[in-house]
Amino acid sequence: MHVIRALVRLAIAVFAAHTLCVGLAQAAGAGSTKKKIEQFLDTDNHTNNWAVLVCTSRFWFNYRHIANTMSMYRTVKRMGIPDSHIILMLADDVACNPRNCYPGTVFDHPQKTTDLYGDNVEVDYRGYEVTVENFIRLLTGRVEQHTPRNKRLLTDDKSNIFIYMTGHGGEDFLKFQDSEEINSYDIADAMQQMWEKQRYREILFVIDTCQANTMFSKFYAPNVLSIGSSKKGENSYSHFHDRDIGVSVIDRFTYYNLEFFESVDMSSKHTMADLIGTYNATLMHSTPGVRTDLFARKLEKTYLTDFFGAVQEVELTPEPFPIGQRQEST
Repeated sequence: MHVIRALVRLAIAVFAAHTLCVGLAQAAGAGSTKKKIEQFLDTDNHTNNWAVLVCTSRFWFNYRHIANTMSMYRTVKRMGIPDSHIILMLADDVACNPRNCYPGTVFDHPQKTTDLYGDNVEVDYRGYEVTVENFIRLLTGRVEQHTPRNKRLLTDDKSNIFIYMTGHGGEDFLKFQDSEEINSYDIADAMQQMWEKQRYREILFVIDTCQANTMFSKFYAPNVLSIGSSKKGENSYSHFHDRDIGVSVIDRFTYYNLEFFESVDMSSKHTMADLIGTYNATLMHSTPGVRTDLFARKLEKTYLTDFFGAVQEVELTPEPFPIGQRQEST
């Protein structure tokens, strides 16, 4: 009788120990599963890229400013950013200008090897829609309620934004269509509003105009990297005069940036330091400027694709993440 009782007690003890081990294993598994899910959903880094490309000049003799912008448009699309994430603002339509002896086209080189206008161009703000007010409203998200989706910058706190501007300017201002101007304080305040409203993670601001570097001298919002074509007191010069068209077809600063990008693709590991390292004041006929004090990362660690691309890295794991599976309570 005593032997039977001892066996029963032993069986109960073994069962209890087994139950405890199973419970601990399930708890550990649940903790591991939760950790895996948190790692999978970790969005500490940016998740999307946007581009805002702005040509502020009208009239045929400013052909090069439209070509500057269209060249940048072609580049960001080639690097993977879709039209849905590009806001293109063109103050004039030189492709359809009566003076254009190559109707429906825009070129950035006298050899005319690449038609920048092409068959797949989506202009979001055109002609007199390109104003200081509309630009500021676009950045800050203060657009009218009926504004269509293609005229909205639908970014969030995980968005990296590339802002490119070109036109005629001077110390602390950039002209819009020869009728109004935006100054460095306007853009600085707009970016601060964007930061407060969590509309970006990082901004790359590039401007090609005379005395361009003064346009970002008043910036104070965090995580903004700024690049300009010329320092205070300097002009920004054109490049490649096309005798057929009768005007210059691109600016030097933009041209040499694009020349570098022609060797870059979606999977490139080139950094901002690599790009800036190619700047040559002798070739550009002006002194490019870079402002990094508001930018948290080192240029050597900042890939060009962080702003110009739209390719997400894929991480392969030895086992699947149990997302969507229901966990049993213990």
